[in-house]
Amino acid sequence: MVRVPPELSARVPAEQRGPGLDRDAVRLLVSRGTEVSHHVFRELPGLLRAGDVLVVNTSETLPAAVDGRIGPARVVVHFSTRGDDGRWAVELRDPDGRGTTRARTGGPAGTKVCLPGGLRLVLEEPLDRAGGRLWWARPVTDGGGPAGPGRVLGVMRAHGRPIRYAYTERDQPLSVYRTVFALPSADGAGSAEMPSAARPFTAGLVAELVSRGVQFAPVALHTGVASAEAHEPPYPERFRVPEASARLIRAARAGSGRVVAVGTTAVRAVESAVDAGGVVRAREGWTDLVVTPERGVRVVDGLLTGLHEPEASHLLMLEAIAGRDAVEAGYAQALHGRYLWHEFGDVHLVLPSEGPHAERCVSNCA
Repeated sequence: MVRVPPELSARVPAEQRGPGLDRDAVRLLVSRGTEVSHHVFRELPGLLRAGDVLVVNTSETLPAAVDGRIGPARVVVHFSTRGDDGRWAVELRDPDGRGTTRARTGGPAGTKVCLPGGLRLVLEEPLDRAGGRLWWARPVTDGGGPAGPGRVLGVMRAHGRPIRYAYTERDQPLSVYRTVFALPSADGAGSAEMPSAARPFTAGLVAELVSRGVQFAPVALHTGVASAEAHEPPYPERFRVPEASARLIRAARAGSGRVVAVGTTAVRAVESAVDAGGVVRAREGWTDLVVTPERGVRVVDGLLTGLHEPEASHLLMLEAIAGRDAVEAGYAQALHGRYLWHEFGDVHLVLPSEGPHAERCVSNCA
């Protein structure tokens, strides 16, 4: 797959590209096997059918980029994931005036990062053996005492902003990085970066889908930071699949409805809640699941997702759902049609083939 030209990066949200536009003005590429069609997102209700279930991630995007200092040097801290032991996985970046795009190597252990509001981070160890990009850091007060999650979240709310990268035109308010499905978590947990596949949905479009018999199954997966330089598989993330959503998914599987995940985060959450018999159950905790063609998918029939860079591990998930030929055909059409990439860009709906011999995909259900 060829590299995406820089001019195909979406620089501003759809609603800022012209008068009268809303979030649902992005384009929608639809793949059914290797057959591809072109639409706008507001046409989605006509592409789904009564009984289909859309699995949506309700995680709320946090203002996870906070300015700080290491000695006299300015840095930007990206808060990625909060651990159960009070530490945070963080990424340090150099500010450059165009979004915090230059990653810097963290460490050494013991490095102190001074943040506003009397908060400090003490880097303790790299998140993985490769080291460097993401570190576990312990938040402490200026006096050296422990700083609880409320203190960290308070600093984010008072001094943070959404994480953004250099391909975007300018900083945007936090509301731009939150989807119509976002719900505040009781413990303040949220995502470092927006679950962006759901961004094109509007309240009016959701109402129209419901009126046509499409159902929504909310789940939560709190995403960590992505990377514009490194293309690692996703790190462990916290997730929750409630019983009501598991029940909706089971009913669709038992009938003729299709289970369509809105975003790779929704796939990771719901596939992490599958028991040994291939049935979705209510579940919560941490998941380190990486969906690949070898592992396959067990309950997801389709996927609504953004367009991913050629090196991104998300493409393995698309191949697990649709197959390599379908992914390559869709991306060739996206490049030829000048679709826009990244969180403010266009979206891709992958549905099962509808030919006479099409069957529900239940890869590796045993």
